[in-house]
Amino acid sequence: MRCETINNKAMIAIWWTSMSVFMKILWGITLTASLIFIIQTVMTFIGADTGGMDTDFDGDMSGDVPDAGVDAGDPSDLGHTGMNLYTFRNLINFLIGFGWSAILLSPVISSTAVLVLIATLVGVGLVVAVMYLFKWLSSMQQSGTINLYKSAIGCQGSVYFPIPGHRAGEGKVQVTINNSVREYAALTDGEALKTGDQIRIVEVISDSTVLVEPVESIII
Repeated sequence: MRCETINNKAMIAIWWTSMSVFMKILWGITLTASLIFIIQTVMTFIGADTGGMDTDFDGDMSGDVPDAGVDAGDPSDLGHTGMNLYTFRNLINFLIGFGWSAILLSPVISSTAVLVLIATLVGVGLVVAVMYLFKWLSSMQQSGTINLYKSAIGCQGSVYFPIPGHRAGEGKVQVTINNSVREYAALTDGEALKTGDQIRIVEVISDSTVLVEPVESIII
């Protein structure tokens, strides 16, 4: 096992020393960009703060979230549509497209100038593709977004998780808004509500919490 490890290290050393300075720089840039891309992707999926990784080069943040109550149907209210060209994320996307295409095409393209030109076009194409992908995802999110402050008052539903009385704690409710079933944290001013009780939204406290009251069943 130790011999195999030594042999592998020797092969890597030989491979590295046999490359030109251009290819060494290319590999370094590509591997660094790929590592940053992986970190960005993982942090995005786990919902972690990416810090300055998404900062625009002009100093604006591309990840601003619209205030509660703002009509989410207006594309201008969305901070992160992916359509701002000058972002660190787009730079990483360009370097990945440029680097990997140059590495893969280097055995078949002998001219460095042609290789750089083609790799640049691939990098720019990848940036444009990702930007429009973000725009499409953003439009899909907008179309499925409900403005709670405008649409929720008076909507009815049922208690999903018991709600303590007199605003002593939060429960959960499922309500139908614009023909879509949504779940929100809920408070009530009256007596405690148990799972299955029918409710009506009387006030929106925040973009994730509503105030509800029981809906009396009508027995005929």
